[in-house]
Amino acid sequence: MSKLLALLLLAASGAAGAAASAAAGGADPFVFSNDPGPWPVGVQVKSQYDYSRVYRPSFDMVTGQLETHERARPIQAITWYPAGARGKPLTWRDYMATKATEDTPWLSAAEVQAATETTIAGNTAGLAPAAAKRTLAQPMWASKDAPAAAGKFPVVIYAPSFSASATENVDLCEYLASHGYIVIASSSMGARTRAMTSDLEGLEAQAADIAFLIGQASRMPQADVSRIAVAGYSWGGLANVLAAARDDRIRALVSLDGSVRYWPEFVDGGKDAAKYATPARLAVPMLFVARERDSLETLAKKKKKLDFNLLNQMTYADMTVVTMHPMAHADFASDGLRFVNDKRFGEYSRDEVSMAHSWTARYVERFLDAYLKNDAKAMAFLDKQPSANQAPAHMMSVERRKGAGTAPTLEAFVRALQTGGYEHAQEVYDRMRASSPEFSLEPVWLNVYGYQLLRSGRVKESVPIFRLGTKLAPDWGGIADSLAEAYEAAGEHQLAIDEYRRALSLDPSIGHSIERLKALETGAPAKAAGG
Repeated sequence: MSKLLALLLLAASGAAGAAASAAAGGADPFVFSNDPGPWPVGVQVKSQYDYSRVYRPSFDMVTGQLETHERARPIQAITWYPAGARGKPLTWRDYMATKATEDTPWLSAAEVQAATETTIAGNTAGLAPAAAKRTLAQPMWASKDAPAAAGKFPVVIYAPSFSASATENVDLCEYLASHGYIVIASSSMGARTRAMTSDLEGLEAQAADIAFLIGQASRMPQADVSRIAVAGYSWGGLANVLAAARDDRIRALVSLDGSVRYWPEFVDGGKDAAKYATPARLAVPMLFVARERDSLETLAKKKKKLDFNLLNQMTYADMTVVTMHPMAHADFASDGLRFVNDKRFGEYSRDEVSMAHSWTARYVERFLDAYLKNDAKAMAFLDKQPSANQAPAHMMSVERRKGAGTAPTLEAFVRALQTGGYEHAQEVYDRMRASSPEFSLEPVWLNVYGYQLLRSGRVKESVPIFRLGTKLAPDWGGIADSLAEAYEAAGEHQLAIDEYRRALSLDPSIGHSIERLKALETGAPAKAAGG
């Protein structure tokens, strides 16, 4: 036997032995290999309700009796935070127990215990008893209700995958908290059921949960809500996009193999899409960490939409795409990695996938440091090739693209007028409209904004705003009347007379136009703006 063959046989027998050891319960099914940051980690579990939304029907779906429990939307929020001191760490079993009360906070201790044992039995079915026991007893980093550290910390809202629990990525959440972030998560639930629904209503329910958690963060003394990011896995990596399109306080997005790539019909502007989720309203840095991409042949077989990709459309945003070659979609949740057997990993080993998962968390932390903490070293980390960051060879590939141009939004329109002059309102609008056809301004808003300027004494600036409104709504007599009033305030009496006449030609019932036209023609003084 050659020396090379002997070495190969020895390596093979070692790998087989390791696999057999894991199956027999001799090795940890999942190892999170990152070291914690400088902060001890505390964790709190808080059951509450969003009273602005109904969740339960008026009757019990099983018994048919009138519902006696609170019908408002339940939100069990789990918060990880930098702590002032270390305490007794939770175990994975402790985290598993939170699943029982996600939408039933009234359960007794005995009911929680029974539900938890049922959940554990289902999750550990693929593991040897010794491995399952060791996993459940594994000490985590967080201590329950540990005293919070002094200071202000950025906020990360974590949005779980389809119907998943807030604890699906505990390792990532604890890791971020140890690096100085407050992380808040709640389970992924449909609008009216514990199970998520694969429609826009379900997505918007989760996006509204994200908004609720941001509101919760605003009441935490240690939370710096001027620095907010939302991280989401799978379905949560689509719900967070909707949340960011609604709330420009969200300054960074993290998508762990997010459904924004796989369910484009919800963001492509089509009939099933959230129309507000446009590239212009998503001018926010995004980190997209993905599994290995499907081939064109596979995509064709799955009949996937190939003519639209929101990541490509988000040209105003800094985009970082990290492809983790060993990871399948399910590998982005650490609770899943804890309870699957080796057969699920295919050509890669469990250790390789666990290592890739740990590097995913590292990239998330560095990305958040770069964009929420303005950390120059973290930004340099993102700009480097993985090998320069000492990542294992062949594990990942990284693509970076800097955002370009100014997103055509209402805020950008006003800012352009404030810096370049209100007299350019029409050309600013035309330019933004040309760069982004979905950009529009409501004539009613222009009317209100024009009056805000007029009543604050900025008569000259109000005129081009009203004039633009008349161009966008040429048949609306009301805004013609407003433009006439601005002309009158500016001393342009003939222009005012002409515009009042035009307003009455569109709507003869406008009393203000009748009154002011008569006054101007007889030389009576003008009333105060908006009178």
